[in-house]
Amino acid sequence: MSENNTPKLLSGGNPQIPKGEGPGPVRDYIAAMPEWKQAIGQRLDELIEQAIPQVKKAVKWNQPIYGTDGQTWLLSFRCFTHYVQIAFYRGTSLEPVPAKSSKHEEVRYLDIHQQDELDEAQLLSWFEQSAKLPGMKL
Repeated sequence: MSENNTPKLLSGGNPQIPKGEGPGPVRDYIAAMPEWKQAIGQRLDELIEQAIPQVKKAVKWNQPIYGTDGQTWLLSFRCFTHYVQIAFYRGTSLEPVPAKSSKHEEVRYLDIHQQDELDEAQLLSWFEQSAKLPGMKL
C-alpha cells in the first residue's frame, strides 16, 4: 500500500493487493482497479457469483481468482494497460473455446477492452462450464 493507503498500481495498472482468502481481498482488488476497468471487474465478479453460487474467492499473484473448493482454481482476471484479461484455466474444455491461447496448454484468455460490450450470456456460460470442470492447483 502507498502512503495514502491506496494500493500501488503495477505496470499496466494492475493493483498490488496482498494475498488473501475470501471476498474481502477481491473487493479490495476491484476497488483499486483504475478507471473504466473497475466497472468491468465489478460486473465480472457479479456474473461469477451468479454462475457459481458456491464460489470461493482469493487474491493471489495480484489478481482475483475463483474456484469451488478453495484449493483449486477455475479462473482469474487482471488489469493490463488497455484491457482486462480473464484467464480460464481449463479454457480448452469450454464451448466455444475462448479465442486467445496461452503458453499453458489448457489455459485460454478473453481480453476485454474499454469499447467492448460484454457478452454476458457467453460469460455466464463459460463460468458455469468452468464450475463443472476440475480446478487447477496453483
